[in-house]
Amino acid sequence: MALIISVLSKPSSLPFSPLQRVKTTKRARPFSCKVLNSGFDQAQRKQSPLHSSFVTQLRREVSALADGVSVVAKEADQEGEIQRRILLSDVVVQNRREVFLRRNWNALDIASAGIVLATHLLGLCAPFYFTWPAFWVAAGLYLVSGLGITLSFHRNLSHRSFKLPKWLEYLFAYFGVQALQGNPIDWVSTHRYHHQFCDSERDPHSPIEGFWFSHMNWLFDTKTVISKRGESSNVGDLEKQPFYRFLQTTYLLHPIAFGGVLYALGGFPFLVWGMGVRIIWVYHITWLVNSASHVWGKQAWNTGDLSKNNWWVALLAFGEGWHNNHHAFEYSARHGLEWWQLDLTWSLLNNDDS
Repeated sequence: MALIISVLSKPSSLPFSPLQRVKTTKRARPFSCKVLNSGFDQAQRKQSPLHSSFVTQLRREVSALADGVSVVAKEADQEGEIQRRILLSDVVVQNRREVFLRRNWNALDIASAGIVLATHLLGLCAPFYFTWPAFWVAAGLYLVSGLGITLSFHRNLSHRSFKLPKWLEYLFAYFGVQALQGNPIDWVSTHRYHHQFCDSERDPHSPIEGFWFSHMNWLFDTKTVISKRGESSNVGDLEKQPFYRFLQTTYLLHPIAFGGVLYALGGFPFLVWGMGVRIIWVYHITWLVNSASHVWGKQAWNTGDLSKNNWWVALLAFGEGWHNNHHAFEYSARHGLEWWQLDLTWSLLNNDDS
């Protein structure tokens, strides 16, 4: 029986028309980076990091693995900064953002970094506390909390691609809270701004500011994120629901309580694998959608941004790696559009026995 009550039959049209496939016989032509769903003057927009005018003639390429970029040329751009290209891609880092040094950290930045660091340190204990029951607990929770992100936070709450019975909507949202990626209101707000300002200077997490910034470092620089998008004003549909306001105010208590349950059931091995290893795994899989799926892969659709279809991210992230498809049809609950594009989240939604 399918989980969906109803799917959006006529999703809102995207701000470019007509949408065209990229011809497979030759590479897609360079394009200007569009700010999706915004009213900014086109003349004020910078060109895409894929545009040829941003890439000078290659003199020599020097690896710079510390930031996942390589120096494209010794020549500086018009602002006097060296252009850098992310390894094995055409994506140029226009404004590499320094997150860890030469800035003031606020309490939220410190708390976010502390949580991420703590889970990684806990995960380092995994080889010393391995048991098969603990491993299968982690695997099961990866499925549950991962779907809480892909099915609930992303496709259901962020894009309203389908409707669920309210009790089921809330249940999957609670699964997403256990992924320790934030409460639904804040997560959804950031993601909606990502689509609105995709791969522009106002995108909360774009590789044009560095691969690692788009992957995870943006989480530790809330002042910059807020300055880009302003205070959250795009989640009124969630803010009016008491359940989501409750999760916003009590967010951290729920993973902490769940960690206590795991410890009570299986001791330290369950805590290490069920909270440490599993959360780290889901963290980086989710973050790869923001980073790798905007850097490596193929574009089937001319979406005016850097989104790519990346098969290995799709396998890990339950179909989220078909990211160019998603940016082309952001209100679609289905991301894997071709028969061979495995999309576990859609398969679960579309599991109709009739």
